[in-house]
Amino acid sequence: MFLEDEFATERLRVRRVAISFLIAFTTFFASIMMTAGLVSVARAEEAAAPKATQLAGLVRPNDVNSGSLLFPSKDPGFFIEAPRLKTDVEMDVSGPVARVKVTQRFQNPSKGWVEGTYVFPLPENSAVDELKMQIGDHFIEGQIKPRQEAREIYEQAKAEGKKAALLEQQRPNIFTNQVANIGPGETIVVQIEYQQAVHQSGGEFSLRFPMVVAPRYNPAPVVQTVEFNNGAGFAVPTDPVPNRDKIEAPVLDPRENAKINPVALTVNLKAGFPLGDVKSAFHDVDIKQDGDQNSVISLKGESVPADKDFELTWKAAPGKTPSAGLFREVLDGKTYLLAFVTPPATPDASAAPLKREVIFVIDNSGSMSGESIAQAKESLALAISKLGADDRFNVIRFDDTMTDYFGGLVGATPDNREKAIAYVRGLTADGGTEMLPALEDALRNQGSVANGALRQVVFLTDGAIGNEQQLFMEITNNRSDARVFTVGIGSAPNSYFMTKAAELGRGTFTHIGSTDQVATRMGELFAKLQNPAMTDIAATFEGTQASDITPNPMPDLYAGEPVVLTAELPNDKPAGKLQITGKTGAQPWRVEMDIANAADGKGLSKLWARRKIDDLEARAYERQDPAALDKDVETIAMAHHLVSRVTSLVAIDVTPSRPDGQPVTSTKLPLNLPDGWDFDKVMGEPAAPAPSGSAPDHAMAKPQTEFAALANQMAAAPTPAAANLIAQRSASVKLPQTATLADQQIMQGLTMLLAALAAAGGFAIWRRRLRGLVIPGGR
Repeated sequence: MFLEDEFATERLRVRRVAISFLIAFTTFFASIMMTAGLVSVARAEEAAAPKATQLAGLVRPNDVNSGSLLFPSKDPGFFIEAPRLKTDVEMDVSGPVARVKVTQRFQNPSKGWVEGTYVFPLPENSAVDELKMQIGDHFIEGQIKPRQEAREIYEQAKAEGKKAALLEQQRPNIFTNQVANIGPGETIVVQIEYQQAVHQSGGEFSLRFPMVVAPRYNPAPVVQTVEFNNGAGFAVPTDPVPNRDKIEAPVLDPRENAKINPVALTVNLKAGFPLGDVKSAFHDVDIKQDGDQNSVISLKGESVPADKDFELTWKAAPGKTPSAGLFREVLDGKTYLLAFVTPPATPDASAAPLKREVIFVIDNSGSMSGESIAQAKESLALAISKLGADDRFNVIRFDDTMTDYFGGLVGATPDNREKAIAYVRGLTADGGTEMLPALEDALRNQGSVANGALRQVVFLTDGAIGNEQQLFMEITNNRSDARVFTVGIGSAPNSYFMTKAAELGRGTFTHIGSTDQVATRMGELFAKLQNPAMTDIAATFEGTQASDITPNPMPDLYAGEPVVLTAELPNDKPAGKLQITGKTGAQPWRVEMDIANAADGKGLSKLWARRKIDDLEARAYERQDPAALDKDVETIAMAHHLVSRVTSLVAIDVTPSRPDGQPVTSTKLPLNLPDGWDFDKVMGEPAAPAPSGSAPDHAMAKPQTEFAALANQMAAAPTPAAANLIAQRSASVKLPQTATLADQQIMQGLTMLLAALAAAGGFAIWRRRLRGLVIPGGR
């Protein structure tokens, strides 16, 4: 009887679902019809309205007399003039540390009040600690606050008409700067300062300044089913891309728009040793010598468009390369150390070379099209040709699909090498960037490591993805005895992902920004791959105690790679020695450095804090209590005045400047497409659905295809919750701008329709389960 009653109840539910479906269906089509009607009304109003009419600083195309970037507004026929940006960068290098000042000038060319949001990159190891906003002839210092508190302060100031700036970290190498209440024709200047360590490898020192955030491929939300013991359950959507809307910005088609966001850059280089070659790989520069240890480097032509990373490299004069250095800073009763030591290259000549098992993984997604895929194919072909007769190897390629070419490791015979090289040379770049399945295949499905062999995974990609944490977790959990080497390809790689993936994989990161660098940079990588790593590296202190040493754990090292560590000591007058030990093969290695002889350094406390936060964040998935992790990060960031995932810098002018009643319009500043990228391949509609069943969400899509792609994603969502998650994510998608609330009405109708359909589907599944039961005395 109970089940008969249940069937009666379910028949009532069916009727309710049917009614809900009809209501949603009617609402959806009513919204479509309303939109069509409003479009007609809007066109009629546009034809009748005077051309000179402006609403709250909005313009019509005919009102603009000079080159401008226009974004559609919610008022039909009117557009928003995008704020303009100019950036000045001054980098002061002193030995192993660089202090960088970035000055961003936000100009409002419109006749209304605007808020500009600029998505921009900084080096992944940058310790951002200063924000200043210039109003007239005075500066307002930014204050470090917990992230939510800083956001609330900013929003209140914006609502009150006060000028305000908010600097937030979205990734360790992606930041947003929001500037509110820029008046008509006004320019607001915002200065950001950060500290970073100079990179050293193989006797070459280098510094990078990233200039553009490349569009990221963001995998669609994953729907996981949670089942109970009785067979019932529910679906839970999880998003592998945190803050996906925060790392996206409009990207200009270079075929239709001149490049924007000019950058002027100067480097004041004080190397601390006699200089040899000083070079800029991707930009033309002027170099002025100031003695044998100092140089001033500046961009030719005053400024360049922000469309590719700036890289500066320098070497010591022959025989003058330092092999060790120890620096200290005393702050608030504590001592902070930075040490670098380059171990001697002393491979055992009598030892037989290790057999290698190399899995090459190449990214041939749309973001790799153009110059990037050419660099990647040339690099990979060269790497395959260098394999030894006793080596084994495999090639895996991925876009939004994946191919394991040999289906496992094979011998590096001349025939297999030729087959693999021919396959690689035939690859084309298209589709999304589903990196996780390829990484899983490389780490999990290549069989056990042969006795006496060294397994290496070489990943060639631009890293243009948003789900870094998923990939870090895969490397940490499934790397086993393998080493992961990353090769960053192109003009604007995701260096945060590449660097951290290599660190977690106990390998190295190599960047190739042009075809001219392929032979040199791959040659350096071959030297590292062919020589055993220095392993079991440890740092200890004698005569004093260190509360924290970073990085933790210490990575393996390869030929020419220095040990670079930072440490916090509990007192301001430490004594004793720093000891660093390791092994090359079976040979032990050890060095001691006297703390009393450390040279003075500035900003070392911030470098230590930045690296400590990075260590915590990279292993966030290991923490059972996310709130405890957030608190640990916040404590360090607040103590050292650093921007982090949970802390932000906010600067407020106390005097309101926007008159009451004047609205403020918000817009994201557009970005250039990275140099060498193919706009159609990157920004077009995704080529194929993601494995989860919902269409992959590329960083951006063409405006004319975004709405259709969004509707397809929602229609494919397996649960109402998943559909709602996709709908919420659509805030970053620019729906067709027609009448005032048309996009909202369409979205509401779609959401209701899909929710009703999902509910009906769920009921049908439940009812089929009931039919499988035996009903005592029933029909």
